[in-house]
Amino acid sequence: MGEGSLRKRKEQGNRTEDGQSIQSQEPQATNLKKEVGLISGICMIVGTIIGSGIFVSPKSVLANVGAVGPCLTIWAVCGVLATLGALCFAELGTTITKSGGEYPYLMEAFGPIPAFLFSWASLLVIKPSSFAIICLSFAEYASAPFYPGCDPPPVVIKCLAAAAIVVITIVNSLSVKLGSYLQNFLTAAKMIVVAIIAISGIVLLAQGKTQNFQDSFKDSKISVSSIGLAFYNGLWAYDGWNQLNYITEELKNPYRNLPLSIIIGIPLVTVCYILINISYFTTMTSTELLQSQAVAVTFGDRVLYPASWIIPLFVAFSTIGSANGVCFTAGRLVYVAGREGHMLKVLSYISVKRLTPAPAIIFYGAITIIYIIPGDINTLINYFSFAVWIFYGLSVFALIVMRFTRKELKRPIKIPIVIPVIVTLISILLVLAPIITAPELAYLYCVLFILSGLIFYVLFVHFKFKWSQKISDPITMHLQMLLEVVPPEEVAE
Repeated sequence: MGEGSLRKRKEQGNRTEDGQSIQSQEPQATNLKKEVGLISGICMIVGTIIGSGIFVSPKSVLANVGAVGPCLTIWAVCGVLATLGALCFAELGTTITKSGGEYPYLMEAFGPIPAFLFSWASLLVIKPSSFAIICLSFAEYASAPFYPGCDPPPVVIKCLAAAAIVVITIVNSLSVKLGSYLQNFLTAAKMIVVAIIAISGIVLLAQGKTQNFQDSFKDSKISVSSIGLAFYNGLWAYDGWNQLNYITEELKNPYRNLPLSIIIGIPLVTVCYILINISYFTTMTSTELLQSQAVAVTFGDRVLYPASWIIPLFVAFSTIGSANGVCFTAGRLVYVAGREGHMLKVLSYISVKRLTPAPAIIFYGAITIIYIIPGDINTLINYFSFAVWIFYGLSVFALIVMRFTRKELKRPIKIPIVIPVIVTLISILLVLAPIITAPELAYLYCVLFILSGLIFYVLFVHFKFKWSQKISDPITMHLQMLLEVVPPEEVAE
């Protein structure tokens, strides 16, 4: 169509039927929409944090500290640490209002190399392993009722986990609203099971079931190493406190809704976790809890029989909701890394019809399916915990650095400098604790794998070899046509 015809159509479109001129409508940019409000933000935090952790970690935390009193203390302190870390991320998220979580913060503070290493580690270790752990946990809970008295076959668990990954990936690729609504529904479902366990525990306490809380610090085994390992397990259950920063560009009024979601969401999770642990101890001694294969299921069998089937059903809802939240936010990291040129450019493209980062989400789902093939949850947790706290510490340290190097930045939220200092020091301790107390080659392999990203950065990002572009351009073109995606900011006709 010629330029003159386009001009004539615009002029005709700028007049109403009575001939009066109206303002021409500017073409809209294809970009991520601000569709996540305060309620959805709170649900995203609560829904992502409360997953399989609270139904698995109590046993590990108790095993490391040995008594009820220190166990409950660890859960409370972990909640405080998660809140402090989230407040640091609230300042980062409102100062640098870009999606992608830690990625843009490391980019602004330290430059492209640390940011690339974070995206490299996150895309290939941290996020897929977290998604895989949660989906494998979901598969175990969902399949358990069909195999009473024995463990479900590994192939069943892996196939069910893969099916969950595919469904969640499709939902989040189709619609931001659909993924958000699904998260809200699953969050409501998991809050039901949390409420059932917590209220049951309060009722049992009122009935005098307090014998397990007497001399609650007796027989405790407190040491630097045991506390460190207990924190690892407790903080795994709290992981997700920073997830809202991955979708800052999609938050309505982020300066208000980001900190409010944190201030409301994380303390709510902390209260729930402490109440759930208290409920467990009203029906089980420390020894019985340590011997239980599934703490929540044992609790349900003792308190809710014959309606104990409710617990594994809603625990399955809880884990799938957490997996959905992780997928929703982690897809944005791939999107931002692709937009910055640190990954294939097509990963930063946005669906024309759906306005979602579909290529990034699909890529993330595909990597996660690879991780469920070994199916070793403990190994995945070790890799995840060690790697993630390296970058949590670096990101919070970035906040301290930018207070001095980027004073010109507008900071709608400015927390006391002592908070990021505390979180940085704790991060260092959490990274060093497993190396000092229980050194394993797995930690060395993890560090080497992260640093191996430097090779790819030098070859493909810094020097940008021409032959790599000859390979990536045809791939980008075909994927763009197949998925109907365009670069962000490209004008939609």
